[in-house]
Amino acid sequence: MKKIFILFVLFASICFSNEMKAQPPDPGGGGGDSTPGCFPPPCVPIDGGLSWLLIAGTVYGGKKLYNNNKEQKEEL
Repeated sequence: MKKIFILFVLFASICFSNEMKAQPPDPGGGGGDSTPGCFPPPCVPIDGGLSWLLIAGTVYGGKKLYNNNKEQKEEL
């Protein structure tokens, strides 16, 4: 149970961290500069499919842990 709690805390800290942004924050303010804040210009965020991949991996790992624990209990 302690391992699952540690894994949950680690997963939550990774998912809710503000350091995982793909682009730097907007400098704000007005101005006539129309250039994008990234290079090369079609600033595509990385987060689109990566979030779903992390969620799917977590669910798959949880299912494997559940099945392994269930098999160990049946052997006893």
